[in-house]
Amino acid sequence: MRHRVPGAAVLAALTLCVPAVAAPRDAAEAKMVAAVEADHARNVKLLETLVLVNSGTMNLAGVEQVGRMLTPEFEQLGFTVRWVPMAKVGRAGHLIATHKGNGKGKRMLLIGHLDTVFEPDSPFQGWKRTGDIVEGPGVGDMKGGDVVIVAALRAMHAAGTLKTADITVVLTGDEEKPGEPLADARADLIAAAKVSDVALDFEGLSQSGGQDIGSIARRSSTSWTITATAKSGHSSGVCKPSAGCGAIYELARIVDAFRVELPEPNLTYNVGLIVGGTSAELNAGDTGGGATGKPNVIAAQAIARGDIRTLSPEQEERVRAKMQAIVGRHLDKAQAELEFSDDGYPPMAPTEGNKALLSKLNEVNATLGLPQMPAGDPANRGAGDISFVAFIDGLVGMGMAGEGSHAPGETADLKSLDRQAKRAALLMTRLSKESRPKR
Repeated sequence: MRHRVPGAAVLAALTLCVPAVAAPRDAAEAKMVAAVEADHARNVKLLETLVLVNSGTMNLAGVEQVGRMLTPEFEQLGFTVRWVPMAKVGRAGHLIATHKGNGKGKRMLLIGHLDTVFEPDSPFQGWKRTGDIVEGPGVGDMKGGDVVIVAALRAMHAAGTLKTADITVVLTGDEEKPGEPLADARADLIAAAKVSDVALDFEGLSQSGGQDIGSIARRSSTSWTITATAKSGHSSGVCKPSAGCGAIYELARIVDAFRVELPEPNLTYNVGLIVGGTSAELNAGDTGGGATGKPNVIAAQAIARGDIRTLSPEQEERVRAKMQAIVGRHLDKAQAELEFSDDGYPPMAPTEGNKALLSKLNEVNATLGLPQMPAGDPANRGAGDISFVAFIDGLVGMGMAGEGSHAPGETADLKSLDRQAKRAALLMTRLSKESRPKR
């Protein structure tokens, strides 16, 4: 079989599919790229060491140990590191590292967390490597992201660009299960954001079909509770004017009306738990409950727990109002109350500032010869700490790519470690040269 030589049109089409490799802007950028590559084995070893220490949120000693392990990594780069105990909210604490630059460029806040969802009693422990895929508790969410932070800062230090950069790193110790009250648990993060101009969140990199995705938004997470009460009595009179339909029917009416009337773009609504009967109650952690009753007795109490996820504060307010209106349309002889938790995660809307940050990241991608990263669907990301600081421009997903987050078998792709560290180092260096906004 003879092979034809592609014509000019075909060659042009093929060229469009392959990202052009652009040279770094200067010697410092080239040095950062080289430094990340040279440190690969060192960074992988740091990741392994961190993963081998259990730091489930409620393993306070383990969370603090991971903080101690990362402290020298920042100190040797010229950061001032402090540990903020969080005993008042029932958690281990936060690591905060601060680097003072020349006071001219944009001030950056790097966000990560020390804890994982895997407590000491989880059977999923240890470290396993198969080629470039590593498996272990929290390897992607988010010890991999913590290592990307360190690797990027090391590269900046090697190239001499870190010395002029103003950077604060906040690694919370309770991202997976925040302490209460949430206002106290996130006070230090919010305070750091108030003296910063840009936030970069190093949770896992989003991908779709093998393509890296930029994340400029994430939705809220707000839990709610409905408590329905009604007149009880013999079931022979159920739904008759003298007795009414009971609390379970009232609750069923409400949640089905939610299903029918609430849907709109970027909103999800979930009912996670229902109990009802002659009596009903939830347990202390709202993770279960109990009820009493008989088939021939009209239910007097019913309780439902669930959550809503929205993309903006305006959507959150609108959806809450619609839910309250639905709850208020009571069945005869029944009542119901809807309460929203005050410890939810706020939304991070896709602002113009966030879009501009992604554009700057794509300029870095062009420099590195990497494909452009489109903005991803916020519905594909869970809630996270960066949402508390959405009053400044931000990007999410600066950490490692992986699969199976929050589940046994969680993995991370080591090929993404270098890629993400290079992106972060160049982006932070360029931001450090931009004039900070006047306030």
